[in-house]
Amino acid sequence: MYIAIAGNIGAGKSTLTSLLSSRYALRPVYEAVDENPYLADFYQDMGSWAFHSQVFFLAKRLKQHLSEINDATYVVQDRTVFEDAHIFAQNLYLEGHLSERDWQTYMALYQGIAPALRKPDLLIYLEADLPTLQAHIARRGRAYEQSIPASYLEALNRLYAAWIASYDLSPVLVLPTQRLNFADDPAAQQEVFALLDSYGLALPFI
Repeated sequence: MYIAIAGNIGAGKSTLTSLLSSRYALRPVYEAVDENPYLADFYQDMGSWAFHSQVFFLAKRLKQHLSEINDATYVVQDRTVFEDAHIFAQNLYLEGHLSERDWQTYMALYQGIAPALRKPDLLIYLEADLPTLQAHIARRGRAYEQSIPASYLEALNRLYAAWIASYDLSPVLVLPTQRLNFADDPAAQQEVFALLDSYGLALPFI
């Protein structure tokens, strides 16, 4: 069982990864955000650092996927390599922060390895409106994230909506995080667990 958790910056992916890992005894694979040496520079100057930052994330995510997901029996992942390409890199290209040459190079790297990647058995999409994202970002307090423009988060949300609408690699469970506060509300957690149980998850996997 490979469960992938998708969603915008601040949607609650790491929190849900931890909850599902504990409840279902799944191996957690977290996003390597704090390891990216370009990220702080990227948020200050996206045009100069977009390619560097995206290639770092791509390389790290591919390594994680091949070493920690492809052969794992029960695993839950905080953000996927599919989002890196179809959401984040594409958004930077559309907004002019990635040149045509850099975009084509990035996609060649991604498409060259994508066929070798295990596909999720279930994708959980954490749908979050702008106020929810901003509240979560402020709460976790990463200094370099506090200046993320609202327009950037909104553009990512639009791409997520389009991607989820056309996604066909696995079943998709959409969780509206502006209503389901699973980080703090035990009742919301139980609602999420009940939904996941309906998708065939057992308690726990062993």
